[in-house]
Amino acid sequence: MEQQQIISAFSALGQVLEDLITQNSSKLLSQTEFDQLKALIAKEQHYNGWFTPEQIYMALNEIRPWLRQEALTTWLAAYTFASAPKSIALILPSNLPLVGFHDFLCVLCSGHKALVKLSTDDARLLPALAQLLCEFEPALKERIQFAPAKLAGFHAVIATGSNNALLHFKGYFDQYPHLFRGHRSSIAILDGSETKAELESLGQDVLRYFGRGCRNVTQVLIPQDFDLNRIFEGLLPMAEVINHKKYGNNYDYNKAVHLLNLSPILDNNFILLKESEALFSPLAMLHYKRYQDQKEIEAYLVENQNEIQCIVGHAYLPFGAAQCPQLNDYADGIDTMQFLGNFA
Repeated sequence: MEQQQIISAFSALGQVLEDLITQNSSKLLSQTEFDQLKALIAKEQHYNGWFTPEQIYMALNEIRPWLRQEALTTWLAAYTFASAPKSIALILPSNLPLVGFHDFLCVLCSGHKALVKLSTDDARLLPALAQLLCEFEPALKERIQFAPAKLAGFHAVIATGSNNALLHFKGYFDQYPHLFRGHRSSIAILDGSETKAELESLGQDVLRYFGRGCRNVTQVLIPQDFDLNRIFEGLLPMAEVINHKKYGNNYDYNKAVHLLNLSPILDNNFILLKESEALFSPLAMLHYKRYQDQKEIEAYLVENQNEIQCIVGHAYLPFGAAQCPQLNDYADGIDTMQFLGNFA
């Protein structure tokens, strides 16, 4: 199978995603197929309360630019295509809709076979997209398998999960070539010159996907004299998150715990701000830390370097871009394609 066939199939899938987001039909699908895909997205929330249609369409919109033929061709030019495909086991997380799609894309575009172990919390979206891929390129049917139970017959493993899950991955799969990823989070570094629009974009970095992703900002480093009201004002356009039952339950729980413990917090009725050194904040909370100089920032980055996924700020990723990774923005800074190239 040629790499160009795979690129063409993913490019066709990208067109379908664009049609889903912007149109009421697609030239590449029958109206029945198109409507079935829309219906699948609409009812996914019944299986996983976090996966609202809005969140799923947001995820599709972030995947869509990856699947343009020119983007795929340019990205893959730097890597080796496997002449003898190996079976690569993928153990996917489910904190965000289709969060494992990039690993799935990498395995197939590197010329290997994907043996996918789905989480029960995200068990329908990827198989639906994989089915479309196989319609566009039937040869891919031999390269995509969703494991119903125990994984078997694989050459290497890519697994992503919590830090507790990471211990299980090491126990079960350490003897295989592997790429393991644990829990990470992201930070923002403010210098005080941020505009209102930039702070509103920071709100997207904090609360998009209800703050459940490793690329969501959970800690903000701010100058000593920074007015916290500016952060609250920037977050205001995201206030509707409190209307989501699961998010609202987390907000109520964390507020109650901190009030009972007499822990100082700031509250704007949909998110809690707490001064803390900790990188990770509970859901519906945002930590902040004041700094005096650049050396203090650098020390914090060094101390937490193995747990930071990305950094937002004037010298880093633009505000609002944390949840918009590019094709070569690899999780945990580990080049997935380079790892897969070891088995080419």
